[in-house]
Order: sequence, then structure tokens, then C-alpha cells
Amino acid sequence: MKDSYNKILVYFIALIAAMGGLLFGFDTGVISGAIPYFQPYFDIGDSMVENVTTAGLVGAIIGALFCGRITDLLGRRKVILASAVIFGVGAVWSGFAASPVQLIVARLFLGVAIGVSSFAVPLYIAEISPAKVRGSLVSMFQLMVTIGLLVSYASDLYFADDANPDCWRPMFYVGVAPALILFVGMWLLPETPCWLLLKGREAESRKILSRIEAPELVETSLAQIKDGIAKNREQAGWREIFRPWLRNALIIAVGIMFFQQTVGINTIMYYCPKIFLMAGFTDTISAIWASVGVGIVNTVFTIVSIYFVDRIGRRKLYFLGMGGLVISLLCLALCFFFNQSLGDAGKWLSIMWVFLYIIFFAVSIGPLGWLIITEVFPLKVRGLGSSIGSLTVWVFNSIVAFTFFKIVKAFTIPGTEITVQGEQTGNPAGAFLFYALIALAGVIWGYFYIPETKGVPLEKIEKHWKEGGSPRNL
Repeated sequence: MKDSYNKILVYFIALIAAMGGLLFGFDTGVISGAIPYFQPYFDIGDSMVENVTTAGLVGAIIGALFCGRITDLLGRRKVILASAVIFGVGAVWSGFAASPVQLIVARLFLGVAIGVSSFAVPLYIAEISPAKVRGSLVSMFQLMVTIGLLVSYASDLYFADDANPDCWRPMFYVGVAPALILFVGMWLLPETPCWLLLKGREAESRKILSRIEAPELVETSLAQIKDGIAKNREQAGWREIFRPWLRNALIIAVGIMFFQQTVGINTIMYYCPKIFLMAGFTDTISAIWASVGVGIVNTVFTIVSIYFVDRIGRRKLYFLGMGGLVISLLCLALCFFFNQSLGDAGKWLSIMWVFLYIIFFAVSIGPLGWLIITEVFPLKVRGLGSSIGSLTVWVFNSIVAFTFFKIVKAFTIPGTEITVQGEQTGNPAGAFLFYALIALAGVIWGYFYIPETKGVPLEKIEKHWKEGGSPRNL
């Protein structure tokens, strides 16, 4: 009975914290449906649209770059509380923007919260979860990201109105509600036992462990955390994280997040309506409807991943998903390359392969990236290590978002251009082929560097690195 109560409490804590993931998803996805409306409203081209989109990602880089050490100093909970405030203010500021420059600045500010939450939330959940369900609970963060994306698409669809030029403003305002929920929820939640012990607050740490662990495991868990802290007393932040024994952990954190972004996932998430218009949809609202379908598929198969991640393991899910990404991206490239000859069938084939692409991403590298970066670093530098992984996400996310239309234009074969709403634009076939080649490289890299951390205590992972073990043999 006690064990059942603990499970309920742990899942409740993880769910509240994971609201940071919902805001992450919402505020990165809401731009998708807003673009077709604020672009003509401000009379700006695709290049400025890329600037607006990338501004939020640059803010995320700033958040990930400077908040890792702050999280280790001030605690996971306080940093998440601060991000909730930034999320709320940024949502209002974006909706009130009176010019493209103001919108860029507002998105830059809001992006700081996205960057902070992208590592602070998974880190908080990982440290407050029992080992046997850690994978599922940390993956809940990615689930909430997908739910946030779905909410943003549904919100965009609800407010979309071709007769109202200001309809994009309330799309942004909706983000205030989950920010308020996150703030109130985190105000009521405890700090993680790991961080409290790190600061010498053993009584508080034991009290929290007694609420989330089975009674017979409290002292064992406390001893394991103490042991990890004792072994890492001499560590010194940035210098330590670049020591030879942590080289594999650093390569894993940077590598998995590099491939998570450079397979092109956020070209779909940010520019979905534009891509569907290229595929053959004739009006914006229909394209946003298709985007809602993407959000639903993304959410459903992230749930599938959460179910399997602690059952079949990280490596199997990784290779299943990455192999599927290679195939779906190749087929999507072919659909756009033969767009003219396929006619109306090309539109539906493109949707099918986009959906399959989302499925393979959602069951594999999407949630696995955020999970694995919380597992491979020792306690003393876990916040810093997670922030490096998050920083990698936002750097390459920004590059992908900023270059998508440029890559489309550069890789368009003359004669395959597509006409969208009366204007000729490039063909994304070459861009999707480019992302397919990156996914293939990710399969090869993963064979050597993706560890199997299913059910492995975080302290044992640290010991494996110190003994010179390879990721493949963990």
C-alpha cells in the first residue's frame, strides 16, 4: 500500500515539473501557425520569418549556456520557478508585439525560459525518481513537449481567421495559462534529494526520500547519493567535465542532441503549414489542420516510447527510430522531387511520410536525447553536463531553423520549383535528402556511443566511466 502511494506521489511530482516541457513545446510550436498570419501582417519575407523563429532559439542558447551552473548553485526547483515567470511574461510580450523587431526581442526573451527548462526539468525529474522508473518519468518531459506542440497547433487552429489580421496575437497569449500552472505547482513541490545532500541538508533530503521511496530503500538511496557526492568532492565544474574519464559522457551528450536536431525535426515543427502548402494544400487553415495531425501523432507515439523505454531499452529504440528516419526522409524527398508528376496523390503521400517520420522520431531520439543526458554525468557536474547537452540542442536547432529555406533554395533542381499561393518557391526534396544522410550518419555513430542505461543506477554509470568502460559495453 505504501509503495503504491509512493508511486502516485512520484508520478504527480514528475507531471507537475514536466509542465515545463509543455511550455517548451507550446512556445516552440505556436510560431508555426502564427507565421502565415504575422508574415503578411508585417509584410515580411521568408528571411525575416527565419529571424523571428530563430530568435527564440538564440534565447534558448543563452538560457542553456548560463543556467547550468546556476542550477547546481541555487537548486533545480528555484530555476524552474524562474523559468515559469519568464514563460508568462514572454507570452504576453509576444502577443503585444507592434513590429517584427519587437516580436524578435519578445521571442528572444521567452527563449531563455525554453533553454532553462530544457535541462532543469529533466534533471529535476531524474533526481527525484526511483531508478526503476527513471526512464519513463524523464521521458514524460518529452511527452509534455509533444503535448505542448499539439496544444499550440490546436490553439493556432482555433484562433486562425483569414478575415482577422490580428488573429495571431491570441495564439501567443494562450501560453500564460500553463506558465501559471507550472509556477504554482513548483512552488508546492520539494527540491531534489540529490541537490539537498550536495548542500549538506541531509535531514531535508531524508524527509523527501521517505515520501518518494519505499521505506526499506530510503537509507540505501541516501547512502548511494552520499557515496556519489563523496567521490566527487574534488571536482571543479568546467575543468572536471573535460577530464578524460568523462570524455565518453560528453561525446554522448553532444552527439545525441546534435543528431536529434540535424535530422530536421524542427523544420516540420516550425514550418509545418508552409511545408504542407508546398505539398499541395491550397489554404492556410487546411495546412494547420494537417499540422494538428502531426501533433497528435507525435504525442501518441511519445507515449509509446515512454511505455517501452524501460522495457526494451535505449539502444533498441534508438536504432529502430533512426533507421525509420532514414527511410521516411528518403521517401519524403522523392515525393517532393516527383511532386509535379504525382499530382494530387503527392500531397497525401507527403503527409503519410511526414507522419511516419514523426512516429520514428517520437519513439526514439526525441525522448531518448533528454533522458540520456541526465543519466551519463556524475552528480557533481550533472547540471552542467545536462546544460551542455541542452546548449547543443539549441545551437543546432537554431542553425536548422535559420537555414531551412536557404537549404531548400540552394538544393532545388531547376525545373522542380513549387508554386505556393501564387508565388514560386523552392522544392524541399534536396533538404530532406540532406537530413536523411545525417540520420544515416547518426545510425553509425549510435552503434559506438549509445549506452544501454535501462535500470542502471546513476552511480554505477559513473563507476563505468571511471573504469574506462565504453558506451557500447555499459
